[in-house]
Amino acid sequence: MEYIINIFRDFSEITATTWYVLSGIVVLSIIALAAKPKTKINVKALVYGGLFISISFILSYVKFYHWPQGGSITLASMLPMFIYAYIFGPRAGIAAGAAYGLLQLIQDPYILHPMQVLLDYFIAFAALGLAGFVPGNLSLAILLGGFGRFFSSFLSGVIFFGSYAPEGMSPIIYSLAVNGSVIGTDTLLCFAVALLPQIRNVILQMKTQAITNGY
Repeated sequence: MEYIINIFRDFSEITATTWYVLSGIVVLSIIALAAKPKTKINVKALVYGGLFISISFILSYVKFYHWPQGGSITLASMLPMFIYAYIFGPRAGIAAGAAYGLLQLIQDPYILHPMQVLLDYFIAFAALGLAGFVPGNLSLAILLGGFGRFFSSFLSGVIFFGSYAPEGMSPIIYSLAVNGSVIGTDTLLCFAVALLPQIRNVILQMKTQAITNGY
């Protein structure tokens, strides 16, 4: 029972400011979705971007395991970002991923160096958008996006977190083990959830609708 409580306890750490930002994103997204804009801007892509970022952020606070130096195994929190990139393409996916990384930085920063922040927050989460480069294979898209985030965090681990490695262990092996177990497990959870027929059917329907509407 205590473990179940611990999984959800991080919700109490979400600041009021962050809740306001998330609520604002959702409200604006709903308003934009209900409106019928006459501009050529892809409003629907922006709307879904805001909604998917919000869903990913909330899911990121359902943590099965939290590494002390940052990084968590969550309830498939990356999956909405993979889906968004898969539907709307890599450019939109990378932009949404970077915005998601900024939100994570604001809420739960772990800062050692400006370049570490760039690798762990902006580049790592933007790399989730690489899933958009595989528009015809959702499973492969998830693995590609997950590897992109892993590789960026792996570099950060080697360069900036090597001092946390046990005595005698190479920083490369340490970073590979930590990021592989955390981000790798998170990616595999996303992969497994996306295989569920109900989830996959919804994703494919959204993808078909997006193509039909010319997005």
